[in-house]
Amino acid sequence: MLVNMNDVLYPAKRNHYGVGLFNAVNLELARGIIGAAEATRSPVIMGTAEVLFPYGPLEEVSYYLIPMAKKANVPVVVHLDHGLRKETCLKALELGFTSIMYDCSTDSYEDNVRKVKEMADIAHSYGATIEGELGHVGDNEGSAEGSDQMADPSKFYTDPKMARDFVGKTGVDALAIAVGTAHGAYKLPPKLDFERIRTIANTVSVPLVLHGGSGLTNQDFKRAIAEGISKVNIFTDINIAAVEAEFKRFTNMNKGIIDLIPAAVEAVKQETEKKMRLFSSDGKAAFTKKDASSMNQAELEKLVELVTVQVKKALES
Repeated sequence: MLVNMNDVLYPAKRNHYGVGLFNAVNLELARGIIGAAEATRSPVIMGTAEVLFPYGPLEEVSYYLIPMAKKANVPVVVHLDHGLRKETCLKALELGFTSIMYDCSTDSYEDNVRKVKEMADIAHSYGATIEGELGHVGDNEGSAEGSDQMADPSKFYTDPKMARDFVGKTGVDALAIAVGTAHGAYKLPPKLDFERIRTIANTVSVPLVLHGGSGLTNQDFKRAIAEGISKVNIFTDINIAAVEAEFKRFTNMNKGIIDLIPAAVEAVKQETEKKMRLFSSDGKAAFTKKDASSMNQAELEKLVELVTVQVKKALES
């Protein structure tokens, strides 16, 4: 079921769980992610980022992401993460992406507001959602997302009052905030500013996004979500899981790529399932804002079944 970000993030915000964004630059990653979402009955956000285009060009990635999302029996958002140029965001919308992030966080505040407001109006005209970033999330050394390392990340943390102004002026549907994370693999454990997360969550009306999630502890994730994070971005963890599985399968040269593909898909599926359960999005596939009138009879029956299961669980707890 192809949906936009509002369909899955507002129920997450209201019910205090997180929805993962998992980048899928090839079919193996996408199959693992969708498989995990269907196995756990979890809504999911699947996509790519502009800096990942060398590994999976935007148009080519759209050929499998969008049909897979439509075919899935759980809500799937197809999202462009860290769109750095206006042209990239427009192309994603034209291709059928249901959500975009226009990252102008390194611009001046005034330019960030102006550019994101313009893109928000365009995205909404497509029926798509948009994420903005205020403050700036840096990159660990060797990060696939970039190389913007900062000596003192706290200087770029998101200001709560500015966040409220930004959301009001731009009309973004979700806000990525800088609170101590970075993209890529961490050399030292990050220290998150949980009080800042809570303050911003109580200051703005839109769901909050945590970038640089791979490498955080389980307790970090749980507390960040409890304090107000609704979307968590993950790539490094599933990227590493896939290649480790392939290395284990490649025991000699009498192997072909078809020997490695199933291992990669399964590894991504297992790692993604772990994250979905950790974020407590498992079993929440029915918790969306999707209009029930657009569903066919089979989808309505499935929805009733899922809601019934959730009600029974609540009564038994």
